[in-house]
Amino acid sequence: MAQWHHVEKDMKQVTDELLESTILQKGLFVIGCSTSEVAGERIGTSGSEAIAESVFSALMRIQSVDGVDLAFQCCEHLNRALVVERSVLERERLQEVAAVPVPKAGGSMASYAYKHMKDPVLVEAVEAAGGLDIGDTLIGMHLKRVAVPVRLKQKTVGQAHMTAAKTRPPLIGGARAVYERDTEGSFCD
Repeated sequence: MAQWHHVEKDMKQVTDELLESTILQKGLFVIGCSTSEVAGERIGTSGSEAIAESVFSALMRIQSVDGVDLAFQCCEHLNRALVVERSVLERERLQEVAAVPVPKAGGSMASYAYKHMKDPVLVEAVEAAGGLDIGDTLIGMHLKRVAVPVRLKQKTVGQAHMTAAKTRPPLIGGARAVYERDTEGSFCD
């Protein structure tokens, strides 16, 4: 039981930091979480709904931020599809996929989220404004094109390494940009 208390404490620290930071932008916020890694085991080997419950409960505090919606990434057995609310699918015009995550195909975190969200659906991909990767689940494929790491004070959840990210618009041009000229003196395309 003390192990779960530690996860709850870690997640409270994480959500406190997220809520106090600029990382939460309007749009989707992707959560990738290996409950096996949180428990100190190799990813995909020891999933835990108890750990998923602790993580999910803490992350629900983020839902209070206006305009931020959570997307829970599945494991590679479901091609890293994501669990979102149906309202998000409709608003963002996402592609629904025909699967239901379960602990052995989707992962304990996505499975738990699917069971506890209001009207969950599985979507193929998103372009999120930010995210939280607990246990090196590789959420980058679901972030907008320019992701920036965010260094939180809390570096782990349980035994799992944790990384946060936000996105920004691509920097085009500016003082460091170099442009080539063609032979006639105009800028090349």
